[in-house]
Amino acid sequence: MIKQFFAAILLSLIFAIPAHSQEKSILTIYTYDSFSSEWGPGPALKTEFEKTCNCTLKWVSASSSISALRKIQLEGDKSKADILLGLDSSIISKGETTSLFANHGVDENDIMLPNDWRSDIFIPFDYGYFAFIYNSEKLKNPPSSFVELANMGDDFKILIQDPRSSTPGFGLMLWLRAAYGEKSNEMWANIAPHIITVTRSWGEAYSLFLKDEADMVLSYSTSPAYHKFAEDDERYKAANFTEGHYLQIEVAGILAKSKNKSLAKEFLEFLISKKAQEIIPTTNWMFPVVDIGLPESFDGLISPHDVLMFDGKEIEKNSQKWIDEMFKSIE
Repeated sequence: MIKQFFAAILLSLIFAIPAHSQEKSILTIYTYDSFSSEWGPGPALKTEFEKTCNCTLKWVSASSSISALRKIQLEGDKSKADILLGLDSSIISKGETTSLFANHGVDENDIMLPNDWRSDIFIPFDYGYFAFIYNSEKLKNPPSSFVELANMGDDFKILIQDPRSSTPGFGLMLWLRAAYGEKSNEMWANIAPHIITVTRSWGEAYSLFLKDEADMVLSYSTSPAYHKFAEDDERYKAANFTEGHYLQIEVAGILAKSKNKSLAKEFLEFLISKKAQEIIPTTNWMFPVVDIGLPESFDGLISPHDVLMFDGKEIEKNSQKWIDEMFKSIE
């Protein structure tokens, strides 16, 4: 009887070991809500990655990448985040100075960016340029510089976003500062009469623009590709400014306290693979970081005269001062 009892226990252990070994790891990625939404790249990336990783990829969404970072900070040791995806080059120092992230160790040889930006902590997965969008059927001669924008007629109106709550709004502030330096405040004062409103979010401003509330709206140079692809509408164009355009690079990083660092690295390597990068253009509406064939809707997009970009540490040091000066100039 005792032998049968121990035999039963042994058999249960033998069958339990394979079952336990088959349990899938869960890779938890914090990101912004539009990335993981049903129309964003998240679902397709999840499907493709899970085909090979023997894992379950779990998206945890916040209203913005900064909100996702703050969520991780508030959770502290209790956070289940393995990766934070979606910080951009303008706010990257917020991540680099937190000691929350580990070196990624990913081979970056295939990455192609408009400049030589690199980081030991963050891997870039897409990029874009801030630009003013207009309806080419209604605006036949759009301004081709901030100077021309300032000199447009009194009835010419633009929509911009608040740099304190909007990534494009923050990007515009940096764009003007990068193009004009200390004279950017003067340029802000010159274009101020054309600003119909400063919205809290990109979506709010763009919706007003599509309702013909303004002649131009601050967005991305890739916005026309969306209209062409999703709506078969080629009216919307990006104005190519002679001062150049400010570059935004989106990145992903592995959390230092992640218990799945090897799997997290595997995902970052997948994220910059051609299979993953082919998903990005028509879901996140940004440029890929590796050499793939772009969809037809990207044909004809502007090519900036110059690529403008600040070092993250310089932004961290000066951004609040620059924002204050901006609002003082447009009052």
